[in-house]
Amino acid sequence: MRQCASFLTVSAQDIYKSVTALKANRTEDKSIEPTDDLSSQKFYHGTRADLKQDDLIEAGFNSNYGKRKRGTYVYLTATLDAAVWGAELALGEGPGRVYIVEPTGPIEDDPNLTDKRFPGNPTKSYRSRNPLRVVGEVTDWQGHTPEQLRAMKEHLDHLNQLGIEAIED
Repeated sequence: MRQCASFLTVSAQDIYKSVTALKANRTEDKSIEPTDDLSSQKFYHGTRADLKQDDLIEAGFNSNYGKRKRGTYVYLTATLDAAVWGAELALGEGPGRVYIVEPTGPIEDDPNLTDKRFPGNPTKSYRSRNPLRVVGEVTDWQGHTPEQLRAMKEHLDHLNQLGIEAIED
C-alpha cells in the first residue's frame, strides 16, 4: 500500500532526534521483542546511482564487492549507518546517495552480516530477490571519517585477498 504521494526527503538529523527520543523513553531493563512483521519498518539503500521516486532497484547487476559477480539479491537495511556505508563503498561515479526504499516482495536476513558471520543481525541488514521501490532520499547524512573509511576499505581488501566472497546461496 502506497502511503506517500510525493517524494519524501528525510534529514539524518530528524532520524537522530527520533532515535534519541525513543532511547530516552526506554528504560534499560526493557527490551524490544523481536518480530517477524517488518511491514512498518523503514528501510534504506546506499548507492551511487541517481534515482527518483518510484524507481526500482533490481537484482542482476554486478556487486560492488569482491569479484563483482552478478548479484541475485538487492540489499536493504533498517539502519541509516549501514546505508551510509553502502553509499560510501559503492563503486562508480558521482556522490554516494541514501534512499528510503520499500521491498516489493519478501525479504530475509543478509547472511553476510548475520548469523553466518556475526551473531544476530546488528546492522539490521536484509536482502531480497524482488526489487526495492524508491520512496524517498535522505539528503543530509553524515559520512564516516576518512580513518574509518580507510580502515573499512582495508578490511574489505583483506577479505578479498583471502578469497572471502559474499554469500549468495
